[in-house]
Amino acid sequence: MKKISALVLGDVVGQPGCRALFFKLPGLIRKYKADVVIVNGENASDGFGIMPEDAEKFFSKGVDVITSGNHIWQKREIYQVMEREGAMVLRPANYPPGVPGRGAVTLNVKGESVTVLNLLGRVRMGMPVDCPFRYSSDYLKKHNKSKIVIVDFHAEDVMEKESLAWYLDGKVSAVLGTHTHVQTADERILSGGTAYISDIGMSGPKDSVIGTRPEISIERSLTQLPLKVEVSDNESVIHGVHLLIDCESGKTVSIERIVQSETGDL
Repeated sequence: MKKISALVLGDVVGQPGCRALFFKLPGLIRKYKADVVIVNGENASDGFGIMPEDAEKFFSKGVDVITSGNHIWQKREIYQVMEREGAMVLRPANYPPGVPGRGAVTLNVKGESVTVLNLLGRVRMGMPVDCPFRYSSDYLKKHNKSKIVIVDFHAEDVMEKESLAWYLDGKVSAVLGTHTHVQTADERILSGGTAYISDIGMSGPKDSVIGTRPEISIERSLTQLPLKVEVSDNESVIHGVHLLIDCESGKTVSIERIVQSETGDL
């Protein structure tokens, strides 16, 4: 049985997250014998958005596709990168027509066609985007020619995430939640062969509030003032998942959570 090994890592937060990713990713690729590497990079530059130079560093370390979410628009410099032909920096596909970039890309991996689809949730996200359910269904019917499809679903609500996974069960290889920065322990393979986890977690500072300085988050909660959050700077932890996907059926054979300390051994 020919399989694709996919390494998918969670939202990289600020320079601490980038530092950990750049230091540990080559070893993770070797450990899992990864054929394709997907990383959510929408918080890589100062916690909001991603700059072109950071994206280039991602690619130089072995990342194949950078996915994103609602913060991709924070650094306007990345727009021109997203617009390039063959760009591997994605924005959620279900934004309205006319916005920069694209939301899906198809790669040739070991002679197999692998599609990465980036979607944004609507529940408690404050974004009037197109329905991710209808969009994904239409995309798979009209545009997709790959048996292997990995979905980064950037969403807040677990019910919405689980619902999309069941809706797409058997139609895609994986529906992987991002956005909350907290890795969940509900990884599983659904009855149709689609891997699911509510959130793959964050690659960023361990002693933080979803990547930011705790004292500022506490003051924001106590005072309700719109204080600007700052990325915490301490030892980082990489979170994500490793997938083994059967090439013939497109179904996931196994899903394993990854928790890797910046200073720990692989």
